[in-house]
Amino acid sequence: MCGVRLLFVCMGNICRSPTAEAVMRDLVAREGLDGAVEIDSAGTGAWHVGQPPDRRSTAAAKARGIVMEGAARQVTGADFEAYDLLLAADEQNAAALRAAAPDDDAASRVRLLREYDPAAVAAKDLEVPDPYYGGADGFDDVIDMVDAACRGLLDRLRADGRV
Repeated sequence: MCGVRLLFVCMGNICRSPTAEAVMRDLVAREGLDGAVEIDSAGTGAWHVGQPPDRRSTAAAKARGIVMEGAARQVTGADFEAYDLLLAADEQNAAALRAAAPDDDAASRVRLLREYDPAAVAAKDLEVPDPYYGGADGFDDVIDMVDAACRGLLDRLRADGRV
């Protein structure tokens, strides 16, 4: 039975959010929590709908033994009912999600992913930068940031009794 439903969100759903989805799926599987957490990703924009994750994101994940699959999709109104948390990569996407939310309750479930990384909170660095126009190092950096945030998120979900 699913304890919590998570939707990771970035701009186009080909770099940051599918990376977060894959990292969280891997973490949940390694922790023996399959079935306790439903995980998906989406983008606030429709530019890449139907496309696979960016090959550079996929390569960076594969180098760490993490499988990235799926096809980009855009956030829909139904996502606000289907997911307990909508985890945005950055403030621009969080703002877009809050603006699209059907009500205050839905808007309150929008969070920045890095809010769950204590080091990011301490550094007041809560955004996952978009690696799309940069070099390969940016994709590795994104995995590091997302991994720390997903670990913190899982810790929070456990502490709250949700998984």
